[in-house]
Amino acid sequence: MRYLRFISIFPIMRVAINGMGRIGRLLGRRLLHLPGVDLVAVNDIMDTENLVYLFRYDSIYGTLPVPVELREGRLLAAGKEIAVFREADPVRLPWKQLGVDIVLECSGRFSHGEGAGLHLDAGARKVLLSTTGTPDIPLLIYGFNQHALTSESLVISPGGCMTNCSTHILYLLNSIGIQSAHLNILHSYTSRQELVDAPHKQFRRGRAAAESIIPVEIDLAVSLERLMPALQGRIAAVSTRVPVANGAMADFTVQMKRPVTVQEINSLFSKAAHHEYKGIVDYNEEPLVSLDIKGNTHSCLIDGTLTSVVGSHLKLIAWFDNEYGYTSRMIDWLFYWKKFL
Repeated sequence: MRYLRFISIFPIMRVAINGMGRIGRLLGRRLLHLPGVDLVAVNDIMDTENLVYLFRYDSIYGTLPVPVELREGRLLAAGKEIAVFREADPVRLPWKQLGVDIVLECSGRFSHGEGAGLHLDAGARKVLLSTTGTPDIPLLIYGFNQHALTSESLVISPGGCMTNCSTHILYLLNSIGIQSAHLNILHSYTSRQELVDAPHKQFRRGRAAAESIIPVEIDLAVSLERLMPALQGRIAAVSTRVPVANGAMADFTVQMKRPVTVQEINSLFSKAAHHEYKGIVDYNEEPLVSLDIKGNTHSCLIDGTLTSVVGSHLKLIAWFDNEYGYTSRMIDWLFYWKKFL
């Protein structure tokens, strides 16, 4: 594992997770076996026995292959003892007593500076969101602008799964020159949708997720313009939710500033995948479907078989596991940030 080079240099990092939803639980599972990291606590307002059950059994990634039990307020798994809390107010959590270095804020409720700062008030040294935060929180995409992190950084946002996929692709394409880009992220349904038709402030999100192809509004273009001001006013994006439980296919329709060829574009991404973006961007020429991407650790996998060009009009397709790929970048952030603790 590429993380091993950090382990002998820096001490064990003590981590807590706030919010044990899809991303929080997957991070918890992965941190159980990660050298150099000690998962000391998790917090969620759900019933603790239910939390343990969902931690052990997962409909996407399968049953955790180690015994899991709850004993005296602690989750026991893989030889680890993890404190479990049910506290709605982060400032009341014992992060100082537990010596927490970084809180992974995965609840989605504290994505603004003041809310995330409650973990700092509770004694944590740093906070890493699992979403795109408000403009007062630095937006840093691993592999793109992580160098902007400093020892003074207390709270950062690593963006979302769609931002992590799109940023590297647009940056590489803009080395040739982008006139405009329309993004359609065909994405598995999420917990923010309904199982059966129900009221929702975004009417389409209230429709039964497993029964329809559902376009939803997203703020991806706003995030990408924050990261790449040179593309201000040149990006539009929508997410189309499809009836699968995992995986996503990003469809990029890009008007380039000059004519390009399929070979030129595929070569650009193949080289990036093997060199400067190795481990973050991948390249493929096999006939994949969404299920094949489950468990993939990359932010995006360019499907060279689906690249097409008409003059300067480019169609590019990328796959990504919206949960596993994204948690891989959060783990990258843990080890990168470890140098500043």
